[in-house]
Amino acid sequence: MRITVNGKPETVDDGASLLDFIHMKNLEPGKVVIELNLEIVDRKNLGDVLLRENDSLEVVKFVGGG
Repeated sequence: MRITVNGKPETVDDGASLLDFIHMKNLEPGKVVIELNLEIVDRKNLGDVLLRENDSLEVVKFVGGG
């Protein structure tokens, strides 16, 4: 199915959860914030929220530096 991630179209498997998406992108769940259709999703719910056709995600990664 088609979704939009950070303004760009992407394809994900039907029935994929946000946690599935995070793993698919090789991201660490504790180091990202996901906004789904303009609402921030609590990390503890990432495995429970299923993606749907035309969903819009904004993904922000935390990086260290100094």
